[in-house]
Amino acid sequence: MAQSAAVATPPPKGKASKRRSATPRRLPYLLIAPAGLLMLGFIAYPVVSVFYYSLQNYNVTKPWRNGFAGLDNFTRIFTEDEQFWPTLGFSAQWVFTQVTLQLALGLALALIVNQTFVGRGISRAMVFSPWAVSGVLTSTIWILLYNSSTGFSRYLADAGIGEYGTSVLSDTGTVFWAATVSELWRGVPFFAILILADLQSVSKELYEAASVDGAGRLRQFFHITLPHLRDAIILATLLRGVWEFNNVDLLYTLTGGGPAGETTTLPLYVANTGIEGHDFGYASALTTVAFVILLFCSIVYLRLSKFGGDNK
Repeated sequence: MAQSAAVATPPPKGKASKRRSATPRRLPYLLIAPAGLLMLGFIAYPVVSVFYYSLQNYNVTKPWRNGFAGLDNFTRIFTEDEQFWPTLGFSAQWVFTQVTLQLALGLALALIVNQTFVGRGISRAMVFSPWAVSGVLTSTIWILLYNSSTGFSRYLADAGIGEYGTSVLSDTGTVFWAATVSELWRGVPFFAILILADLQSVSKELYEAASVDGAGRLRQFFHITLPHLRDAIILATLLRGVWEFNNVDLLYTLTGGGPAGETTTLPLYVANTGIEGHDFGYASALTTVAFVILLFCSIVYLRLSKFGGDNK
């Protein structure tokens, strides 16, 4: 009896079995750890460096003045820098104009190419193609179009509109809208792509039921389409707003921030301060301020828009 009882007693579970059960759960994290560490290094090091240099006097042309500055760079930004507030104001104007127009035009294009018609595939390719063009190449194309000798202004002058030799990029009254049109050409497809992708998931049964109930296209748009696109629009406007705020390549190549500083955004001012002025400490402080502004605005926007919440 004692022998049979001993045989019937199950063996105790040891640490080896627990280790074997935990290994499959840890395996995915172990596999992505090398890539995660590399990404952390490439992202964390530049961010920490910017914060570090923002507290330093670091100008390669004046090495005798380099050293710890504390909050002096930030004090200089808010109390002494006469260019900071105008560039920040223009950045806000640029972002608001671009995001608003890109959203409106992108939504319209998405609704159009979502319909069934002959040549829809070619139309979609033509709508989305500008998004594949780099910012520098985009600005080069529009520089040629705006050229006073070879661009469309010459043909407008031939038609009696405007004068010969005038350039919209050198006139303070037209340079903003000239740059705006150039960026719209590249930015509108971004909204069109995201919105069209979300439109594909709208159930056609909802529109059929609404039609049966007597709802027209306008009511269907406001009560079915827009509520369904809510999260996609919020995310797209947030991402595009951050990207437009950090826009440097197009404005730097197209206008260089001119004329007379009319198109100088805060990131472009940072680039000029660091690259042309060699004052990397002050440029890092400006970057830190821009980061805090973007972080604050993004949090407030997500909270007010209730992103991811109930649409009802």
